[in-house]
Amino acid sequence: MIIDHLNCWPLYADVSRRFPLAFKFLAALDPAMPSGRHDIDGDNVFAIVVRGRTSLALDEVLEAHRNYIDIQYVHSGEEVMLWAPLASLSAVTMAYDPEQDASLHASSPLAQPMHVRARHFAIFFPSDGHLPSRAVNGVVGDVLKVVIKVRV
Repeated sequence: MIIDHLNCWPLYADVSRRFPLAFKFLAALDPAMPSGRHDIDGDNVFAIVVRGRTSLALDEVLEAHRNYIDIQYVHSGEEVMLWAPLASLSAVTMAYDPEQDASLHASSPLAQPMHVRARHFAIFFPSDGHLPSRAVNGVVGDVLKVVIKVRV
């Protein structure tokens, strides 16, 4: 897991040969872009623009992926994202579904909240369980975010 400001993305350019495409998309993001999927490099790199509200939900079910790295970028607003090493999440609540490239896991005491502010991103690898879109300090707010899916 990595968390940083968008201006610092070049530090991570060598993590994946596909990261430069993803981060250049984010750096040039037009906030008027419609919600939904936007192809950057077909199924290798694509963006999902989301306009929504953070949640006060108490269920802490973390997701994990096998085929994609998530770059979760908060353009405006702020949210809390929970993170835990996948190996620490023993209770599987949904077995891996290849169609969704996701499995779901009950949280563990090792899950860490991360406050992600506007113009910051979090990168979640297949070894990371994560739960985004949580309210900050119990206050629900509006968020414009982009989830970039980068094929491993």
